[in-house]
Amino acid sequence: MGEYEVKQINNLFNLDLNTLIKQSKEEGFRFVERLVNDYKNGTNTFNNLGEALFGVFNEKGELVAIGGLNKDPYSNKQYIGRLRRFYVHKKFRRKGIGRLLLKSIINEAKKYYKILVLHTDTNQADNFYSSFGFTKIHLYPNSTHYIKLKK
Repeated sequence: MGEYEVKQINNLFNLDLNTLIKQSKEEGFRFVERLVNDYKNGTNTFNNLGEALFGVFNEKGELVAIGGLNKDPYSNKQYIGRLRRFYVHKKFRRKGIGRLLLKSIINEAKKYYKILVLHTDTNQADNFYSSFGFTKIHLYPNSTHYIKLKK
């Protein structure tokens, strides 16, 4: 399968995201493109306290998955974080890459939050997050799933 490494991304502009953007749009997802646009215009650069952007890189140094953590912008509660812009390259799915990335984001979230929420509208993602312990319920604004984080 090769070696994969999760790294925190400090500058999105240092990466080639064209493949992930193109593929995600072909699948009907626009959130990787939104990630880049929000980063460019400064509305979400994942650089506030409790926020981070992570990527999974293959042995060639290519970005094969991306995902971020923000304070939940739909809540005024400081203890709620939100999983954002999570995407795994189609060719690298079902190989543990998503789990590797999600574990890293959850470990980071535990430092700042008690609850992590997310929004998804696909069955595949629902199954993935549910298998990780997320509960599917519309308990928090603009979210479909949540998990209580244990320190």
